[in-house]
Amino acid sequence: MLRLRARFGHGVQAFYFRDIVRPRILGTPPVGRLDDDSAEIHVLTSQTDWINLVWTLKSFYAESSRRFLLSIHGDPTLPDDAARQLRNHFPEARVITSSEADDAVLPTLREHPNCYAFRSRNALARKIFDFRHFLRGQRIALFDSDLLFFSAPAAWLAHLERRAAKVNVFNGDVSTAYAVPLEKLHEHFGEVIGDVNSGFGIVYPESLRLDWLEEFLSIPGMLGGHFWRIEQTLFALCSARFGVVLLPEDYRVYLEPGLDGRPFRHYVGAVRHLMYSEGMRALAPRLLT
Repeated sequence: MLRLRARFGHGVQAFYFRDIVRPRILGTPPVGRLDDDSAEIHVLTSQTDWINLVWTLKSFYAESSRRFLLSIHGDPTLPDDAARQLRNHFPEARVITSSEADDAVLPTLREHPNCYAFRSRNALARKIFDFRHFLRGQRIALFDSDLLFFSAPAAWLAHLERRAAKVNVFNGDVSTAYAVPLEKLHEHFGEVIGDVNSGFGIVYPESLRLDWLEEFLSIPGMLGGHFWRIEQTLFALCSARFGVVLLPEDYRVYLEPGLDGRPFRHYVGAVRHLMYSEGMRALAPRLLT
């Protein structure tokens, strides 16, 4: 009964697009030529999310017509076979395994004990330290594995062209979801922007300074905060100090069904089933033919 609820709990359509249609993306051609270094896409993926990531990246490259460099970071759960398939689908990308990243990144953090502790204990810390460490492009194009693109993300791309306005950019969250309450962050640092969602954005590497991160991780309660929210809080704090704006409303995370002409949607956990029944259903005729 529990297994049936897990498979059909969000309806037959979600089951069909998740279990039948979704794997068909693995039969589509690889993405060639990734040579635009004005930004480099960095994304962390896992055993459960890597097929979704193929949809994320193929929808982005198809709709944007841009060919940004790409680095895919595997968390400790990513199987070797999944890493091989990702390399086959994105042959010009780097697929960085968890052990490779540990060997490269952890030694650089030994003089910053809070950073070292966070990176050692929390898989999502890789989005902060590993993305910065392995960056080859001019900026980090920050992606999660649960994004889908239905047209070119024009507002996001426009920020990449505004080189004079050097600020980090994020999509807005449903509400502020940080590891420490926003009012406590204001007490420590003054004005801190709320509603930052670290699933989609543009991040300048110089905004992720190790001395800043060490300072922010020393805030009481930060390292003991919600596992999923610490790196998002760090992105918000670094960006508040460096400079930050949020993307327009049609890029914001929302929990209701329907696309309403939006160019993009971040299918966070609460609406992950809609990634299949809504998002992949809309994209299948374009990506699977």
